[in-house]
Amino acid sequence: MVERIKQLLKSPELYDSRVLGLIAFGIVALLVSWSSIKSIQTNYELQKQISVQKQQNEVQQLENDNIRLRNEYYETDQFLELSARRQFGLAAPGETVYIVPKDVALANIVDSDQEQPSKQDKELDKPFYQENLEAWFNFFLRKSDS
Repeated sequence: MVERIKQLLKSPELYDSRVLGLIAFGIVALLVSWSSIKSIQTNYELQKQISVQKQQNEVQQLENDNIRLRNEYYETDQFLELSARRQFGLAAPGETVYIVPKDVALANIVDSDQEQPSKQDKELDKPFYQENLEAWFNFFLRKSDS
């Protein structure tokens, strides 16, 4: 194998101008391809960074709009009335303010776990095949679901 490579390097056909031109053209083509690939990769990375920056810019713009709207709300009469009611216990003319102790208010709260399931909740507990059969039965007998 090594002998064959040595013979090939010593052959005068290898040093022909056409062969040297093809080798030079191949090297230049590889270098141009490598450069193009690197350029495409760099452009892709930059495009990803631009996309991320645009998304962050949009999020920041939405946050700014939200803050602007909140500030506008704080300047309205409705907010002033609600904050006066909440902080100072004030009421509108003709209204009566009742102050309920916290423990009394919390004692009268009904937990959602203790509530009885409604009719719709009971119907949702049916298996799919039973709901399907009932739907076909109602369809053929022309009954409405309501």
